[in-house]
Amino acid sequence: MVEKPPNPSDPSDPSEKAALRRELLAARRALPPEFLRTSARALSRSACGLPELAGARTVAAYVSVGSEPGTRDLLDALRAAGKRVLLPVLLTDNDLDWAAYEGPGSLAEAAHPGKMRLLEPAGPRLGPDAVTAADAVLLPGLAVDGRGMRLGRGGGSYDRVLARLARAGAHPALVVLLYDEEVVARVPEEPHDHPVQAVATPSGVVRFTARGPLTA
Repeated sequence: MVEKPPNPSDPSDPSEKAALRRELLAARRALPPEFLRTSARALSRSACGLPELAGARTVAAYVSVGSEPGTRDLLDALRAAGKRVLLPVLLTDNDLDWAAYEGPGSLAEAAHPGKMRLLEPAGPRLGPDAVTAADAVLLPGLAVDGRGMRLGRGGGSYDRVLARLARAGAHPALVVLLYDEEVVARVPEEPHDHPVQAVATPSGVVRFTARGPLTA
């Protein structure tokens, strides 16, 4: 069988996704430390203003690493607001287990950190299905477009989370956390990709409907 060459104009072309990931990751690596700190504080304020988070009892979140949009301020703000916060524990097969966040002192370096220094909750593991009880799920990503389609890092961990939610019939609010410049015109997509309901950035939030984005 003759293999079709990659088509750069095809929104589902894997090579286009890889190229966009490299570009976005390079831009993040160039961000200065002071910008990362101020952006994390602003992102926390933006995200906490989302009705999807304000009304949530349980929020599945994550601990940012490297130059990702910082989540540590947001985790503490959610906990201070009385939310139950679940954090992921990376398993050897790239699936995610979950445990409760009990404050900064409850985080420990992952046993299998791989290329990144991952911090994970040290408390009792609740099982991969614990995420199905969340009212809102905060997703890491590299970009989102005007349809709410998210571009992830490509590891597949959150694809499994989203598939698990679908199998369970769970419909939490899906919110991706990004820098302002990472809200783009269009990202490549594949059949398994799921749109999010909102994106929070340091300068504000955008919520998505079937008709397109709504800026809050």
